[in-house]
Amino acid sequence: MSVEPRGRWNPVLVGGVAVLAGLVAGCSAATGGGEPAGDRSPRQLSHWVEGATVESVAGTLRVGVPGAATEVKAAHWEGLQDDSLILAFVLPSGEVDAFVAQLEPEEPLRLREQPFARNMDPTAPFSHLGVPEPDLLGKVREGQVCAPCEGDLNWLKVAVAQIDDRTSRVYVRGVD
Repeated sequence: MSVEPRGRWNPVLVGGVAVLAGLVAGCSAATGGGEPAGDRSPRQLSHWVEGATVESVAGTLRVGVPGAATEVKAAHWEGLQDDSLILAFVLPSGEVDAFVAQLEPEEPLRLREQPFARNMDPTAPFSHLGVPEPDLLGKVREGQVCAPCEGDLNWLKVAVAQIDDRTSRVYVRGVD
């Protein structure tokens, strides 16, 4: 019967541990530019699409931007599973209802008197466009346009916030 002393390491075991440690370190570096995967938030895997234009976002959302619209802004958030697309513009208040009608919402827009709680964290915030979040405003008319929508668009929502007596900001958000 052979008995090995407890203080000695088996060279095969030491080599196996070294190889395993190297593989783990290599996988961590490959997933995040040297940053271990556990140290990154899931949002770092999603990002704003550079070069997204008003035309590209409006086209994906299948929304025509009215000719009278000003301050037109759009962005595209590429997520892990779904993409969020946002579009915002200012319209003369008298033209808002015609714009909303051409979207053919499922139901008439409802008026939300109070803002939602400030602890919300939308996936694609309108603040990225430099405009106030419609969810943080009071007296906003809003509603679902479609869910599911035709094609690849999962859902489309619209919100309208009056800026002053003459103008309103229209917010369109969709998930592709």
